[in-house]
Amino acid sequence: MANNRGQTAIIGIGEVPTGRHRDQGAISFALESALMAIADAGLDKNEIDFVIPTGSLFSSQFSNELATCRLVEELGLKNVTSNCEVFSGGSSSTNALRVASALIETGRARSILFVHTDKLGTGLSAQGGIDLFSTAGISMEWEVPYGQHYSTVAALATERYKFETGTTDEQLSAVCVSNRKWAELNPNAFFRTPLTIEEVMASKMLSTPLRAKQSNMLFDGGAAYVVTSAERARDLSEKPVYVLGEGGLVTHFAYHQEPDLTRFGWAQAGRQAFEDAGITPADIDVAEIYDSYPIYQLIAFEEIGLCGRGEAGALHMSGATAPGGTIPTTTDGGMLSKGHIGAGGSVSLLVEAARQIMGKAGPRQVPDCRFAVETAVGGTYMDAQVTILGSEIP
Repeated sequence: MANNRGQTAIIGIGEVPTGRHRDQGAISFALESALMAIADAGLDKNEIDFVIPTGSLFSSQFSNELATCRLVEELGLKNVTSNCEVFSGGSSSTNALRVASALIETGRARSILFVHTDKLGTGLSAQGGIDLFSTAGISMEWEVPYGQHYSTVAALATERYKFETGTTDEQLSAVCVSNRKWAELNPNAFFRTPLTIEEVMASKMLSTPLRAKQSNMLFDGGAAYVVTSAERARDLSEKPVYVLGEGGLVTHFAYHQEPDLTRFGWAQAGRQAFEDAGITPADIDVAEIYDSYPIYQLIAFEEIGLCGRGEAGALHMSGATAPGGTIPTTTDGGMLSKGHIGAGGSVSLLVEAARQIMGKAGPRQVPDCRFAVETAVGGTYMDAQVTILGSEIP
C-alpha cells in the first residue's frame, strides 16, 4: 500500500438513521443511503460502474438478492460492469474499501458504490435475532455447544484485561458514557439520552463482569460510500477523503485459538497502516474505534498507539475521548449508542471518519480534522483491520 498512498478517495457518503423500522424493507435503507452517497459525490448515478453490496444477516434470501444485482436494477444504473458482494462480518467496510481501491488503482473501475443494509432489529423475531447474532462467527463444533456466545466472549476478554492492566469497571463504563455523549449530537443514533457511569454500573449483569449497558443492541439501518481515483476526486469533490493507509491481521477463527485475548492483531495492523500513511498516531485528529463492547474499544485504542498499555480506561474516564476532548473517539456514538446493525457497525464508523474529514458532522464536528483512523473487526475479533483517511496526502 505504501506506493499507492492517496491514489483513491471517498467522495460521497450516505446513511439512514439507526432504529426499529417495522414498516420499511431493508431495500429502502439501501436505496436511500446509496442515492445520498451518489448525490454527495456529485455524480450522475450512471457514472457508477461497479457496485459492492455487503451481506445482510437478517435474511439469506435478501443477501443473495444483493449479490445478484438487485441494487443495480432498483437504482436504475445503466453502466455497471460488475456487482460483487464483499462480506467479512464487522470488517466488511474496510475489506470492501480495500477491494474498491485495488479496482480503481488497476483501472478496472472508475466509480464504485459500496452499500450496506440490514434489519436485525425488526427483520427477525426478538429471539430469532438473539439466536442468529449471538453465535454468528462462533465455532458451531467446539464452542457454541458449550455455551459460548458474544457476551461470554466479551466477558472473557474484559476479565483478563482487567487482571493484566488494573482497569476498573468504572473506567470500562466510561467508554459507554463517552460514546453516548457523541450519540447525543448525532441525529442518526438510536440512544440519545444522557448516560452516567452510575447508570451503567447499576444495569443488569450479563456475563461477569459485563453488564447490560456495556453491551450493544441490534437495530435496522443502512449506509453507503462512493470511491474513485484521487485525480477524479479533486475535480468532483471540494474536500475528498484520501485513503492513506491500511493494515490487517487475521489471528484465529475459534476464540479459544486466539493467542492473546487482550491484544489480538491490532498492533501489527496499526503499524502497517501508519507506515503506509506516512504519519504517526500523534497526527490523528479523530479515532473511530470498533466498540461492540467497551473492552474492544480500549484494546484497539491502545494497541494502535493512541496511548500506552492500560491507559485507555483512564483517558475515557477523564473526558479526553468525549466531545471537546483531546482525542475525539467513536464520534457517531458507535454500536454502544448509535446501535449495532451487523456489518454496518464498522460501515458507520468508516462513513463517520469520512464525514469528519469532509467537515459534514454538524454539531459533533471536530475542528480542523485532517487525519482519521478507523478500526474494524469481524466475528470474534478474529481479524484486526485499521484504515487511515486524510484530507491531504503527507
